[in-house]
Amino acid sequence: MEVCYQLPVLPLDRPVPKHVLSRRGAISFSSSSSLFGAPDPRQLSQRRGAISYDSSDQTALYIRMLGACVVFKQLFARDVRVRSQVGFEPERRSSHPYLCIDFRTLHTRLSCGSSPADSGTEKRVHRLLSFQRYLHSSRLLRGIPQQIPLHILDEDYSGQARCMLEKVGSWNFDIFLFDKLTNGNSLITLTLHLLNQYGLVDLFQLDMVKLWRFLVLVQEDYHNDNPYHNSVHAADVTQAMYCYLQEPMLSKSLTSYDILLGLLAAATHDLDHPGVNQPFLIKTDHYLATLYRNTSVLENHHWKSAVGLLRETGLFSHLPPEDSMNMERELGSLILATDISRQNDYLSRFRTHLDQESLCLSNASHRHFVLQMALKCADICNPCRPWELSKQWSEKVTEEFFEQGDIEKKHKLQVSPLCDRETNTVGNIQIGFMTYVAEPLFGEWARFSDTRLSQTMLGHMGLNKASWGGLQPEQTAISEETETSAGGSRSKEIPQGSRES
Repeated sequence: MEVCYQLPVLPLDRPVPKHVLSRRGAISFSSSSSLFGAPDPRQLSQRRGAISYDSSDQTALYIRMLGACVVFKQLFARDVRVRSQVGFEPERRSSHPYLCIDFRTLHTRLSCGSSPADSGTEKRVHRLLSFQRYLHSSRLLRGIPQQIPLHILDEDYSGQARCMLEKVGSWNFDIFLFDKLTNGNSLITLTLHLLNQYGLVDLFQLDMVKLWRFLVLVQEDYHNDNPYHNSVHAADVTQAMYCYLQEPMLSKSLTSYDILLGLLAAATHDLDHPGVNQPFLIKTDHYLATLYRNTSVLENHHWKSAVGLLRETGLFSHLPPEDSMNMERELGSLILATDISRQNDYLSRFRTHLDQESLCLSNASHRHFVLQMALKCADICNPCRPWELSKQWSEKVTEEFFEQGDIEKKHKLQVSPLCDRETNTVGNIQIGFMTYVAEPLFGEWARFSDTRLSQTMLGHMGLNKASWGGLQPEQTAISEETETSAGGSRSKEIPQGSRES
């Protein structure tokens, strides 16, 4: 299976056009001029380091793919079709050992001669694929049967999904079932429904085609191979955010602009999450850690990725430029608040406001701060869900931790806290998280919004904590039995891991 990019080739004596076609996901341009054209210069965006154009050499197009750099020289004033294939190797030659995907451009080929009637078609610039889309399009190369997405749902399923949306404000909303009923399109369907329910599409005069394309790209840029940080998690956070927006303290104070920002931030808050945490990116010298100077690395990346999609789709291109810029900046402020390493700073500020009764929701900055706290609660509300839902999320996030730990062991890295499956269990991780992170946050949220929902969340968290405590002896026994039975095989795997790394 081949994925072809048809790139226009310019004569060496001609200047490069000063316009850019920005792609989603893994694409950025290193200068203000590029080979590709876009309909509106205001939509130019800096994207995440996969494709760039060096203006000092107008005869070369530099394509960087996660550390590898390939140069395509424009030797002829004819079209060049670039064919790329994905290969897998046991060793990773770049500086990112956890990525086992080696992008190798095998060759370039001059396009065959064509008639004048076909020249326009052949010179059409093909849409470039992001890293995530490229992987999906290359599944056959990995031996995985390619699944064709169903864009039109079966009537029975769509009917059941509509029935569920009628109760979208219920705290017992089963996002896993909803995702199945929407054929894996829970984030698109839920977000679009909420925007319509609030009347935001008409109020902000959003183009439905642009909005739909934006939501599709957002959902596609989540890595659904991640056990936890995937589009279903984003849909779950968006549904929780809607529940908080319905609370009396917020519903009577927030403006339509605040609501739009809150829903968009919830839908994009983990966009393009790689499935590993910030310390892992730092100790493997990942380019994102360098780009953001080891500070809120993932959250900055989520924000910039969301901005890139907004500009690419032109969702807010009809607004005055200053309004669009303000919206992007405030969207970033909300997403950056989800950095768990800054939890104590936000919690301390929230507690001070509540102690002094100084929150004034008629103040725009105070409303924005409350939105930040609401998004923080929505992001880590899994322990507050009913046991049947909370248990599934707990197992998923723990499996993602353990997968990172396995990678760290394989490449002789220090195993991050909570990521060693041999010394941790789902129960002890969850009990610690509830005790030191969730309970303080939701306790203060209940002080701010003392409603039935807040008490329900605290009640569920108490029951879930007790349930995990009751399961601890059982999990410990299973873990010890697994270690005993697998001891011999693990001792044989260590040299193999050493060779691979």
